[in-house]
Amino acid sequence: MDRFAKKTAEYLLQIKAIKLQPSNPFTWASGWKSPIYCDNRKTLSFPEVRSFISGSFAELIRELYPQAELIAGVATGAIAHGALVADKLNLPFVYARAEAKAHGLGNQIEGYYRPGQKTVIIEDLISTGGSSLKAFKALKESGCEPLGMAAIFTYEFKVASDVFASEGCRLDVLCRYSTLLETAAETGYLGQADVETLKQWRLNPSAWGK
Repeated sequence: MDRFAKKTAEYLLQIKAIKLQPSNPFTWASGWKSPIYCDNRKTLSFPEVRSFISGSFAELIRELYPQAELIAGVATGAIAHGALVADKLNLPFVYARAEAKAHGLGNQIEGYYRPGQKTVIIEDLISTGGSSLKAFKALKESGCEPLGMAAIFTYEFKVASDVFASEGCRLDVLCRYSTLLETAAETGYLGQADVETLKQWRLNPSAWGK
């Protein structure tokens, strides 16, 4: 949804939800070295930003999924975003974990839902897509009918697009990595040399910086 992309990128850069440090890279949980770190939880602290994001999601869902009956957030980063979207659309809400709880009721999906409900999944960030698709599969196996997933931001890794395609899960995003780089360059957040570094990183993130 290109009409949301640039404004989303501007907001993420403005509130420093996305940090770009090509000369001082971050280390991800996977061990990958990365010149970028995205923390979309920060968007919840800024009323204007979270309202724009939830409103954009709601507009996207009305347009692409008018038959939606249920909104599901992916735990934990998209629980709040999903609930805000469900509220705007006046739809019921659940959230899905990547794994079932090891205690209590052992639930993987929390909240009330009915088998067959047409569901749109909300995610905050797509990297390799693994944990997001675990939530997708959990909802499917529970009897829900996932129509697709909508995320705030994607790194546009090929591995993610491949696994989404293999699982038959449609993915729509408010902002892509390529749009973020264009916006960062246009606004002077990054110089052209840093932009080129970030482009190269995305081509082979597992080997970058080694």
